[in-house]
Amino acid sequence: MIETMPFARAMRRMLLGLSALALPAMASAAPSELPRIVNKDGHHALFVDGAPYLMLGAQVNNSSNWPSALPKVWPAIEQLRANTVEVPIAWEQIEPREGQFDFSFLDTLLSQARDHDVRLVLLWFGTWKNTAPSYAPDWVKLDNKRFPRMLNEKGEVHYALSPFARTTLDADRKAFVKLMEHLKAADPDNRVIMVQVENETGTYQCVRDHSPAAEKAFNAPVPAEVAKRMGVKGGTWRQAFGDHADEYFHAWAIASYVDAVAKAGKAVKPLPMYVNASVPDPLKPNLDPKTYASGGPTFQTIDMWKASAPDIDVLSPDIYNHDHAAYMKLLDFYGRADNPLFIPETGNSKDYARFFFPVMGRHGIGFSPFGMDFTGYFNFPLGASKLDPETVEAFAANYRLFRPMDRVWAKIAFEKKTWGVAEPTDPQAQHKQEMDLGRWKATATFGQGMFGFDPPKGNPEPSGGAVIAELGPNEYLVTGYHTRINFELAAPKPGEHMIIDRIEEGHFDAAGQWVFERLWNGDQTDYGLNFTSVPQVLKVRLATYR
Repeated sequence: MIETMPFARAMRRMLLGLSALALPAMASAAPSELPRIVNKDGHHALFVDGAPYLMLGAQVNNSSNWPSALPKVWPAIEQLRANTVEVPIAWEQIEPREGQFDFSFLDTLLSQARDHDVRLVLLWFGTWKNTAPSYAPDWVKLDNKRFPRMLNEKGEVHYALSPFARTTLDADRKAFVKLMEHLKAADPDNRVIMVQVENETGTYQCVRDHSPAAEKAFNAPVPAEVAKRMGVKGGTWRQAFGDHADEYFHAWAIASYVDAVAKAGKAVKPLPMYVNASVPDPLKPNLDPKTYASGGPTFQTIDMWKASAPDIDVLSPDIYNHDHAAYMKLLDFYGRADNPLFIPETGNSKDYARFFFPVMGRHGIGFSPFGMDFTGYFNFPLGASKLDPETVEAFAANYRLFRPMDRVWAKIAFEKKTWGVAEPTDPQAQHKQEMDLGRWKATATFGQGMFGFDPPKGNPEPSGGAVIAELGPNEYLVTGYHTRINFELAAPKPGEHMIIDRIEEGHFDAAGQWVFERLWNGDQTDYGLNFTSVPQVLKVRLATYR
């Protein structure tokens, strides 16, 4: 299959070229069903072209949103085997002068994405980018009178723009609407499947805005719909939320602002829209809000964002924490019955690749390492010190495993039960992870010989991961890397014993049908199922005897 890709891509380019000769540029892309988020029984799916879609993503560096950078983007995407690319669209880029719009980069991006047969997620860098207005146009960020910044508790000007400035909201919203209008006309086949509204909102070193408009709102009653959703009786923000009032107030102000931008964009083209969060350490409770992005969609304020931004479909964490326990805790916080689990940014050093498996096991709709291009920028120590072939391969291995079954897995994750683990680094985990399947229990161990007679000692580098999906009674789809999996009865009855009935290795064809390759048995099953660096997908059927 890999060998045929260059030929297929060449044919696709030739056909696109022929269609361009015969038809106007816009007509070469046929209309398709609009992407949407679907929620059912606490599970979520991103539907693309009318069916669940798994986003095997890659986010490019912040300044790779120019035509000159794209030749250094596509080779990385192809090596990674990603099906979706996240690319910034900056306010200063499309509206360098007020009222004058330039969408030439977006048109180039759409054309090249079709050529490379990938989907896109656009990242709107507007009022907030990493909490600052650095990607707002000069006529906004240099005019503090018309577009005022926040004031801190001492009345001093803060670096972030105020969420209470109606002039700023109107300008940001107008630009975003123009972007969505152009996208509606230029992208009938929906290459773009999601839009991120702003980027890592909130503010550092200042918990909330203290401008006159902010003070007036802070001392006014909490909006009734917010009070109801948050389960408080009402009153002023201080009366309703006590010590958390400043942070909750700031989250409400920013979420309401972002929601207004998203709502206006959705009125033009209602694509799924999400926000991303710069998150603090989830294992350190009671942190001072001045030490993290106060007011952003952090795990402390998820409920406030849900109450204040109904037009935002997904709240997502950007995870740059190498610690296994912290990563799992963040997945717990954001994977909720009312919130799809989506990791739009995570570190791109090799150790982050294994976290793909617990995201898949928790019904995640997508996973995307950051900085995946060959422009030469590396955000070490948050990510890799360099994007060498070995680093790219750590993530490409996951995508190579899932790309042939991405639609199949997305459907399974939406409709059935799934579990996933990553190799732990916490000492108390003892190099193993357990998955409670109900009647059965699966234990993944890391750093053992294939017969498993030696205790797990961990891989030389933390690289192991596994995922399990329930296909039917006692039948599971199982895959992973650098791990060993054992099944057992969770609570055996007297005289009851487990037996592995059948283990098939195979793959899914283009129509999503299972294709049998061979049976595993004997040494391959008597001592547990060993997953190495070879991509292998198994169907496992369990049974009992007396």
